Amino acid sequence: MNFYSNGKLLLTGEYVVLDGAKSLAIPTKFGQALVVKHVVSTDRRKLVWESYDERKNCWYTSSFFLDELTLNTPHTDEVSQILTTILSEAKRLNPSFLTGIHDFHVKTMLTFPRNWGLGSSSTLIHNIALWANIDPYALLWNAFSGSGYDIACAKHHTPIMYELINNKPKVTEISFVPSFMDQLYFIHLNQKQNSRAAITKYRQKRGHFINEIKIVNAITSEMISCKSLHDFNLLLSEHEEIIATIIEETPVKKRLFSDYFGEIKSLGAWGGDFILATGNADTPNYFSKKGYTTIIPFKEMIL
Repeated sequence: MNFYSNGKLLLTGEYVVLDGAKSLAIPTKFGQALVVKHVVSTDRRKLVWESYDERKNCWYTSSFFLDELTLNTPHTDEVSQILTTILSEAKRLNPSFLTGIHDFHVKTMLTFPRNWGLGSSSTLIHNIALWANIDPYALLWNAFSGSGYDIACAKHHTPIMYELINNKPKVTEISFVPSFMDQLYFIHLNQKQNSRAAITKYRQKRGHFINEIKIVNAITSEMISCKSLHDFNLLLSEHEEIIATIIEETPVKKRLFSDYFGEIKSLGAWGGDFILATGNADTPNYFSKKGYTTIIPFKEMIL
């Protein structure tokens, strides 16, 4: 059995997407595959798990006893704990999952570096949900937390507008092909941001952001239909200021790139992973000189 899920980037609505803001998200050309093979069991049934990075290096391996989903080996690392949580919840949602007389040999294969923040967890959750034949949103929310936009990106193949209405996801496929896409770049900040920790921090600070959410909704709609880079820059700047006020953080441009000639916007959890920069042919050179060498043009990232 073979499964594949797309990576994700959230262009608008970070944090407030949790409170129902309309958000623009894009599935990426990068993602994660999951391959499942049945193996004849010779003793106590088990699941052998191997995870490979984009260079085909195995970065994680373990095995589980299937009767209780306990680890064969005394690993207590975070990856093992997360994987156990996901598999246990998947089996709770579908009791027939992982049953039978066979062992299972599972391989996961990323097509992007693990520190890029494009959804190594969300693509895993979606792939396991496909394998277990269960609702991927239920798996996410029962096992962890989050808005679910990343799950939507995993299964859709065009840009989407995502929103939570009465705690249920509404996904609208959209066309987002800016005429100025050649002037848009994604730059990695060489840090891996923990989105679960960022969500927890936001929920501790969250208040009544009704007006802010209305403005973000309007910005999202305007960005989707925006015809000029000038107007797009204004929308990015306005969005940054709103989220900065809500989470009490300094926008990334003011913090790291105050001399940059274009506009910059944080994506997803602020403080790490990718940013979106508008600019021109000089943009890659600017960020390279600053030490940020992972620079991906818009059309090479978006699916």
